[in-house]
Amino acid sequence: MAFTLGSRRGIYCDVMDELKRGKPPVSANQVKLLDEFDLIYRTLCTLLFNYVPASGHPGGSISSGRFLAGLVLGFLDYDISRPGREDADVISLGAGHKTMGLYSLWAMRTEALRIAAPKLLPREENLQIRLEDLLGFRRNPITKTPLLEKLRAKVLDGHPTPATPFVRLSTGASGVGIGSSIGLALGALDYYGENAPRVHIVEGEGGLTPGRVSEALAAAGTACLKNVILHIDWNQASIDSNHVCRENGVPGEYVQWTPAELAYLHDWNVILVPDGRDWRQIFTAQKKALEMNNNQPTAVVYRTIKGWRYGIEGKGSHGAGHKLCAEGFFETLEPFTGSAEGSLPRCEDSSQRCRSGKDPRILEECFWESLQVVRKALEGNRALVAMIVERIEGAKERLDRRRRKPRRNGPKIDAIYEIASQSAKKTPKELVLTPGAATTLRAELGRILSHYNKASNGALFAASADLLGSTSLSTVGQGFADGYYNAVANPGSRLLATGGICEDAMTAILSGLASFGRHSGAGSSYGAFLAPLGHIAARLHAIGNQARQTLEKGPYRPIILVCAHAGLKTGEDGPTHADPQPLQIFQENFPRGTMVTLTPWDPQELWPLMAAALNRRPAVIAPFVTRPTEKVLDRKALGLSPADCAASGVYLLRGAKKKNAAVVVLQGSDVGYAFVEEALPLLEQEGVDLFVYYVASAELFDLLPKRMQEKVFPEEHAKRAMGITGFTLPTMYRWIRSDRGREMTLHPYLKGHFLGSGQAHMVLAEAGLDGKSQFKTIMKYLREKG
Repeated sequence: MAFTLGSRRGIYCDVMDELKRGKPPVSANQVKLLDEFDLIYRTLCTLLFNYVPASGHPGGSISSGRFLAGLVLGFLDYDISRPGREDADVISLGAGHKTMGLYSLWAMRTEALRIAAPKLLPREENLQIRLEDLLGFRRNPITKTPLLEKLRAKVLDGHPTPATPFVRLSTGASGVGIGSSIGLALGALDYYGENAPRVHIVEGEGGLTPGRVSEALAAAGTACLKNVILHIDWNQASIDSNHVCRENGVPGEYVQWTPAELAYLHDWNVILVPDGRDWRQIFTAQKKALEMNNNQPTAVVYRTIKGWRYGIEGKGSHGAGHKLCAEGFFETLEPFTGSAEGSLPRCEDSSQRCRSGKDPRILEECFWESLQVVRKALEGNRALVAMIVERIEGAKERLDRRRRKPRRNGPKIDAIYEIASQSAKKTPKELVLTPGAATTLRAELGRILSHYNKASNGALFAASADLLGSTSLSTVGQGFADGYYNAVANPGSRLLATGGICEDAMTAILSGLASFGRHSGAGSSYGAFLAPLGHIAARLHAIGNQARQTLEKGPYRPIILVCAHAGLKTGEDGPTHADPQPLQIFQENFPRGTMVTLTPWDPQELWPLMAAALNRRPAVIAPFVTRPTEKVLDRKALGLSPADCAASGVYLLRGAKKKNAAVVVLQGSDVGYAFVEEALPLLEQEGVDLFVYYVASAELFDLLPKRMQEKVFPEEHAKRAMGITGFTLPTMYRWIRSDRGREMTLHPYLKGHFLGSGQAHMVLAEAGLDGKSQFKTIMKYLREKG
């Protein structure tokens, strides 16, 4: 029996069949003008690589240029005067290395409007990308070359960030951009409903090879995210290969699928464009993509040539190109210089200085002179400028006609922050825990997030790596439609399937969802997996939130990464799962204010900690919660500080009578419970007087004013403290300042090996972190100290 794929909701079509059935949506005269547009575009890409030596990716920018132009000049609904307009369609570069193309396209668009319709430009210069701004390509913000300052040129990041108008996400790390762009589309679709903005994702076949991409494609196809259109620049060339995919019976050097097969496998519509340089095929395919009405996402696959007409094709043009002012550079530009008024500078009088690249002022002068030649070429081509302006005006007219409005009873993300602000120190009545009761940290976090979700009318989506129930994150969906979200069959659900056991794609999708601005997303897995696998997407999300401040001041848009089954109390699963390392991956490894980790020991601390974190509005909140059931303790009866003290990040769990008493710093629920329930009674029997601190969030502590930090945790105490942590030793360095204190600090790797399997109390005992071992070590520390 022959093997065939099962039935799909997605459909496959070859654009050539569409052309046989009807007239292409672009005339011969328009094709001529589009050729002229593309020539100037390729010229700008060539100039950018030359004058920012050995920096940038000309090949992919050139091979994708024509279909990007088709979108911008034909099928994208947007408002050039308002880049932040929320109801507009979006181009999102999953292939972040194509930024020189993006900047060139944006600059050409601005330049045409400057010439013929300046009133359409945004009033604020920072919302434009001008020809002048190309001088800032891949420049550092502290660069102060003469023309950069004189012309007020922006610095342009090497890969896309929201510091650039019309860019919503930070992308470029391999494969993350597709997931985050899909999340952006999910946010738009859930907020606007049927008439949602479209998200046009641009990627190459090499960018489809990371595993996280298959995860994200599966999520979008399964959830029927119809407003996603993926434009694939299939040029067969990566950094190292000129034959990435199987093609024409020849096995690929990397993968054995074609981009069309990969997308169709995941239930996407597929439109094949055999020649991605043919304007008729491009426009027909993009028109067809907008007409798809089967509620599935669509992939348009353009067969292209990387570095087409650049003089260097294939992998040689990926992240490389012509040497500075080499003859090959000028030969590539001949089609443009032969038709343009004026000539490009050849640096004849100072060729050695220019070609050495040692004097940035000379390079900058030559670059600007070249850009002025491009400006003159556009100024002299009134027909081309008129076409550009007409199509930009048409984009706004189409957008206005759509009259996109938020759906009724949609999510209200601000309600989450309002509740956090109003109830930071007072746990809602229905979430108050009774001493003596039994619960888990993960269950209480789930109840808290559910509380926020109901109050915000579903502004929170929850996803997990096949562990929704196990990590208690399924609670977030209670009160909403059962089952997983599907844009067609089950749009009321708040539980999101992200491809299965897929921490990578899950984090990326949630980051895009939050970036749209109307939702937040919570994702869970074992902390041992989520922290390392979600780190890249989390970092890009933080970069994007910070970069957005360049154009749009405002609070960050958090995602919540629930590092569940954290630490040694997951001992039955063994050292592969019960890992103390994940906190070190996140804690203090992000710029201040972008990441907040939470390490509660007592379930009662979760409400004040989550409220404090939400009030700070970081880009990422990462709670570490354990799996086993714990007893809710009567903190007052035990002489412990109230749970809301945890909101300061570090707090005095139990004070001492004498000012010169020894100091112990705890971190981690496993060691916290062991200390309070086992070690503390033994210390009390011995009459030991101690200052006992608990670290509930290093980042919340860092966000306190310096005076408050000193009041909460005096420097003097850090110098005479020893620590006990269920995480790794480096997470304690800042709290334990003396060599002796660090030497005596208890941590899971103290005995020099990964710990074995077994019940929580056995693993803690093996590590020397059980209550009795804590007691013995503290007593030893006191004796030697004394």
